[in-house]
Amino acid sequence: MEGYDLIIIGAGPIGLACGIEAKKANLNYVIIEKGCLVNSLYNYPMNMTFFSTSERLEIGDVPFVSNNAKPVRIEALEYYRRVCVSWGLNVQLYEEVKQAKLSTMGSFSVTTTKGKYSARAMVLALGFYDRPFLLHVPGEELPKVKHYYDEPHPYFKQKVAIIGAANSAVDAALETWRKGAEVTLVVREPALSESVKYWVKPDIENRIKEGSIKAFFNSAVTHITETHLEIKTPEGTLKIQNDFVLAMTGYEPPFALMKSMGIHFQDDAFHTPVYNDKTMETNVSGLYLAGVVCGGLKTNKWFIENSRDHARLIIQDLIT
Repeated sequence: MEGYDLIIIGAGPIGLACGIEAKKANLNYVIIEKGCLVNSLYNYPMNMTFFSTSERLEIGDVPFVSNNAKPVRIEALEYYRRVCVSWGLNVQLYEEVKQAKLSTMGSFSVTTTKGKYSARAMVLALGFYDRPFLLHVPGEELPKVKHYYDEPHPYFKQKVAIIGAANSAVDAALETWRKGAEVTLVVREPALSESVKYWVKPDIENRIKEGSIKAFFNSAVTHITETHLEIKTPEGTLKIQNDFVLAMTGYEPPFALMKSMGIHFQDDAFHTPVYNDKTMETNVSGLYLAGVVCGGLKTNKWFIENSRDHARLIIQDLIT
């Protein structure tokens, strides 16, 4: 079993930032990631543009220069690879954590698909993008149903139903429609989310108004078959022809792992984990949270730009 001062679970931008701060403090650390480097960003849509400008995504004093003010996915992947190489970060990729626990001796032990580790402290810089909210309707298991959107080309001349009201759903609806898909948008709420990007919202609203994209509000998909879709609407249940379903219904953090480690949660609608916002330490001594996981189900609270400082707070607490 390899011993460290600090184990960081998650090699997203905030996990990398924690590694950088640990290295600056001369701590012996390791970053463990079940997928590729910045795995969540890698799984974003190919043509995605960030909300933030490039300098707000920077970590480790490495400049992020992009072609436009708001960088795109491929530029971010290149940037974080460069950060990892520049700092010589100790990152173990494609190594899934199977168990993490606090031992009776006060240290943390982690068992992965490739080995075992121990450390006196641990950071959970966990994302949420790989745990989609399921629809729990008949037919959701069909290959035509996808919880991730990559690119529009496969949906050319196809009847596509997109479920959701936020940015992922709106982006998928507009892109697939522009590439020749017949798009139906199914929204559980009475309107699109207020969080939809301000420069995109007029576009989707105009496409709906002119009828280019069909939209059903206050509605829900109730049954999916190989050829059709049933939608419960205020006017009754509709059955429409359908080739693909893109369920852009959101994602959740890995609560099971967090609970197994003894982390407490607030009694609120967002299942917010308990932590000290001055140090990022949870109710478990030596166990810290960093990044989006701090918001629980409120996955639009923390971003790269406003959680980069978590890394500094954590390492400062560890060395004082």
